[in-house]
Order: sequence, then structure tokens, then C-alpha cells
Amino acid sequence: MDEKPNLTLMGAGMLVTISVLLGVNHVIIKVVNDGLQPVFAAGLRSVGAAFCVWLWIRFRGQRLDFRAGTRWAGLLLGLCFSVEFLGLFLALDLTTVTRTSIIFYSMPIWLNLAAHFLLPGEKLTPMRLIGLALAFGGVAWAIADQGGGGTASLRGDLFALLGALGWTALALFARITPVRQVSSEMQMFWQLLVSGPVLLFAALFFGPFIRDLNPWHWAGLGYQTVVVAAGAFLAWFWLLNHYKASNIASFAFLSPVIGVALGWLVLKEPVTWALLAQLVLVAVGIVLINRAPKARVQPPAEAPLPPRPTR
Repeated sequence: MDEKPNLTLMGAGMLVTISVLLGVNHVIIKVVNDGLQPVFAAGLRSVGAAFCVWLWIRFRGQRLDFRAGTRWAGLLLGLCFSVEFLGLFLALDLTTVTRTSIIFYSMPIWLNLAAHFLLPGEKLTPMRLIGLALAFGGVAWAIADQGGGGTASLRGDLFALLGALGWTALALFARITPVRQVSSEMQMFWQLLVSGPVLLFAALFFGPFIRDLNPWHWAGLGYQTVVVAAGAFLAWFWLLNHYKASNIASFAFLSPVIGVALGWLVLKEPVTWALLAQLVLVAVGIVLINRAPKARVQPPAEAPLPPRPTR
């Protein structure tokens, strides 16, 4: 894998686009949850997206790569993916998009904290520690603040946090297990292949599969399947395999901002001053966490003394 130390313009553009798509996706999930049970919808999405990724692999003339030594890691990625989206879909069923966006996109906090111990070259600096404290404070405040307007739910907040931790584990295991030897498409296929049946089985424990189903719910599920799960996630994994994990996480501050804005604009969710303060703490903390340290300038070498004249 040819890992680049810094983001290129193309990589930054892809991350901005992915952030927008993920922000929109929270609104779509919230709407689809009115028609389909959340965990059941998440399982259907994984099954459909697995088929889309398989078609993409075949279109590129590649083959599924189940090489020995990577199978257990692929299963592990799929289980982490299952935890991530079980948490996210249930959170968006129980609480608002605005609250979920703040807590779920705290992933860079946990990723950078874990990377400090597990990934070489990604140590926490004093500036990152300050960012970590700010972002953690924003998340803790958001979870503790259950008295605001809207549909605040401690269970929903905790599910959003569970999703963030699942996402963190997924990003780490993709880097430190043998599954890093296979292509980003194959890594994504593993996640979808495993999470589909896992989530569909888990859906048996969360009530009826069908709620008040309408055609736009199927359209929303189609958007999640093709654009997000088979498109944006595949692009995100490709980036994760070509750039440092902390660089990828550095753009995550955009998604909670976009999520809060869309929850307010589209779903008319209340946005209090406290929630805005929590968002600012998380966003600023993420920026500081991922701020590249300044390169140390080496002092110029002293010029050699001129030779003494000979007599």
C-alpha cells in the first residue's frame, strides 16, 4: 500500500463530498425509519450494497479475494460494521438528527486516542490533547443535557456513541489486521457480506419489520444502498488505505455541522444555544486533534572558516 503522508487536493475533495453525503444520509435514515424498522432497514441496505459492490468488482475485472489469513479479519470488520450501524439506525429512531450527528461523529476522538497506542507515527501532541479534551467535553455535555427541547433520549444518545465506537474499531482493524492486504473494494465487501445477515437476524429482536411504509421510504433505502453504502463508504475505505487514519478523520468535523444544519432545515428540529455550543466544542476539538504539527526548521549549518593564509 502506497500511503501518502499528507492529503492531496483530490483526497480533500473526496472527503468533503463524502461528508456532505453522510450528513444528508442521517436525514434519510430518520425518514426511512418511519416506514421500516431501523435494524431491518440497515440489514436490507447491507445486502443490497453487497450486491452493488460485487457488481463493481466484476466490472473492474477483479475477483473476490478470500485469501487465507484475511478471513478472520474480514469477519471482524463485518461485525464492527454491524455494531456501527445498529447503533446509528437505532439512535436516529430514538433521538434527533442534530443530537445523533454530534455524538456519532465524535469518532475522531476515539480513533486518535486509540491510534496513539496502536498506530506508529500517530502520537498525541499537546495540541491534540487539548482538542481531545474539548471534543470529549462537547460529547459528554450533549449526553448529559437531556432537558432540552425536541426528542432527547439517553438511550438514543448511547446508541449513537455505540455506533461511533464501532466505526472507530472498524477503522483501526482495517489498518492493523491482515485484511489490509486486500483491496478497499474487498474490505467493503467483507463488511457488507457479514453485516447483512447479522443485522437481519438482530432485527428479530426490535419489533415488526414494517411500519407505515410508503414509496419514498423505498427510494430513501435505495439512496442509502447505492449512493452511501456502496459509493461513499467504498470511497472512504479507499482513502483510509492511502492516507493516514488521522488525516481522514480530520474532515469528520464537517459531517456533524452538516447533520445539525440539515436536521434543523429539513426536519425542523430545535437547535438550542446549548446544542450549538456542544457542536462547536466537538468541531473545534476535532480540528485541533487532527492539526498537523509544524515541521521543525533545522538551523543553517555554520559556514566553514576560511583557510589561514600560508606564509
